[in-house]
Amino acid sequence: MVTGWATLWNTTDNAFYFIMAISVILLVGIMGTMLYFVFRYSKERNPQAENIASSVPLEILWTVIPTLIVLAMFWVGWKGFIYKRTVPAGSMQVKVVGRMWSWSFTYENGKKSSVLKLPYNKPVKLLITSQDVLHSVFIPAFRVKEDAVPGKETYLWFLPDQMGKFDVFCSEFCGAGHADMITKVEVVSEEEFKTWLQATETATAATDGKVSLPVMGERLVREKGCLACHSTDGTARVGPSFKALWGKKETVIRNGVEVQVVIDEEHIRLQLFQPEKDRVKGFPPMMPSQKGLVNDDEARAIIEYLKTQK
Repeated sequence: MVTGWATLWNTTDNAFYFIMAISVILLVGIMGTMLYFVFRYSKERNPQAENIASSVPLEILWTVIPTLIVLAMFWVGWKGFIYKRTVPAGSMQVKVVGRMWSWSFTYENGKKSSVLKLPYNKPVKLLITSQDVLHSVFIPAFRVKEDAVPGKETYLWFLPDQMGKFDVFCSEFCGAGHADMITKVEVVSEEEFKTWLQATETATAATDGKVSLPVMGERLVREKGCLACHSTDGTARVGPSFKALWGKKETVIRNGVEVQVVIDEEHIRLQLFQPEKDRVKGFPPMMPSQKGLVNDDEARAIIEYLKTQK
């Protein structure tokens, strides 16, 4: 367990307050000196201008002091950087995938979630990547931020030492839905976290009758980030709304030609795995293929869920 005053929270805040304090002191000092000179050497007090010779001690002083200030700020920042990049032994690992425009979190036992749920006061290491474009994980409450880069894995770690719910943002402009790419960190007791983590539910479980396919499909569209582009209330977003979608007639662009199709299982599977073949007219070609991301059981659950959206 990480203990002591030097948590990432305090290191980041201390660096901020240290630099802010120096900035305020310099502002007051420089402005005060300037105002003094304006008053002391005004024309009324000094009608005859004088040439003031340079001062070697003064030149040394205003060279050495700023150098020491800059070195001090560098030391504070470097100390925080080293702390931030040194992951404590035994940290819990969670894989993070950014995609337009939602987050997916995968735990060591394979459980996936659209919310980052964590046990209180246990260090966590986030292994971060992107499914499409450049994103950036930003958790202001814990003073951490790291880019999510396509084809590359980055990381950050932090200590969730506060109970409650905290915002997670994307701090890298990533397209039309960037402002809505928001989720939560939920910090709970270790007992509550263990219970939640062990309650794994998969599409396979649905086929075994443990949970209905439409219910599993609803969970999947949230988990897979579908609701970042598709609404359930009829509102048009980047993609068509799921409301009353099943059986609806749509005009699609197929090989550059407009074609009318009925939204059925074949069309949904095509949209999931080969979206470039039938692009719904009026919407940008931004739907990424879900090959390797959605299996057949999950696709079936999603289809059954869409059938229920009236």
